[in-house]
Amino acid sequence: MRRRAHRQLHPPLQGEGRTAEGSPGWGDGDAAYAEALPPPPGPLTRADLPPPGGGGWRGNVISDGPAPEKEVKRATFAANRAVGRVCLAVAATPSGTRRTTTREDGSLRVRFPNACAGAPEAVLVNTAGGIAGGDRFAVDLALDAGAQLTVTTAAAEKIYRSLGPDACLDVCATLKDGAELMWLPQETILFDRARLARTITIALARSAKLLLAETIVFGRSAMGETVRTGSVIDRWRVRRDGRLIFAENFCLDGPVTDRLKEAAVAGGCTAIGTVLMVPGDDVAAAAVRSAYAQFRGEVGISAWNGVALARLAAGDGAALRHDLVALLSALGHRALPRIWLN
Repeated sequence: MRRRAHRQLHPPLQGEGRTAEGSPGWGDGDAAYAEALPPPPGPLTRADLPPPGGGGWRGNVISDGPAPEKEVKRATFAANRAVGRVCLAVAATPSGTRRTTTREDGSLRVRFPNACAGAPEAVLVNTAGGIAGGDRFAVDLALDAGAQLTVTTAAAEKIYRSLGPDACLDVCATLKDGAELMWLPQETILFDRARLARTITIALARSAKLLLAETIVFGRSAMGETVRTGSVIDRWRVRRDGRLIFAENFCLDGPVTDRLKEAAVAGGCTAIGTVLMVPGDDVAAAAVRSAYAQFRGEVGISAWNGVALARLAAGDGAALRHDLVALLSALGHRALPRIWLN
């Protein structure tokens, strides 16, 4: 049953594709199309924020009052969107990896709870208490030669209902030779009518290593929530020595619950995840397949051209986290972020 579900999870969603030369998915023409897509958002400034659309709230923040009062309130609301950026650079030293640059802007912070030698754990903290439509956040990482870094989040990130504009997340990382990055944030939880647009761009040197995991939970099942409509757009690009080795566009828009029920999408599951491993090979894929009995949901993995990609789908966020931990353990990554265990 899991092998069949593995094949079902791999067909792309509407607007989704994969590119790795010689791999299944897009052809060369599609890779060119992927590169022709609009670039990710530029520097975060309030002037760049899109104006909110649609009707206003019925609360006391925005009302459908007469113009121009209505437009003034909308402009005021747009100008108060959360904006945050973290820039972090690390380098290898005889005593382990150490920070060389740390910059924080807006409502995004980074903390380092472990003081032991070796690879540091960077914990991202969003002091805005969630993300709403029009908010913009960015994370820029730079790993010098031989540096090791694990990045996670202090809690599951909540994407709240939008009045029109997308919530934008932009992640960029540059890894030099011998550097190793584990990107392991906790779950992203989407509320009904949420709108999320995210870009992840990674530049790897020839001998750099990457483990990238992202999970999305549609609604809090314990609260009986259902995401009837919404939008998720995910754009991933990974290059090695300047050469594109992996590209993916994920788009889920409109009636989310109905789309998730489709067999080729999630088969009724409300929590999905993707794990990308570079370098990755058939040995890694075989290790995950040998752990199939441990999974509570559906898990599938493929390897091609030095890349391993796993898909996960589960009935709720708890089952998805269980499966993700089991998958990472099968891959040999037993040192999970400490905050995951709290």
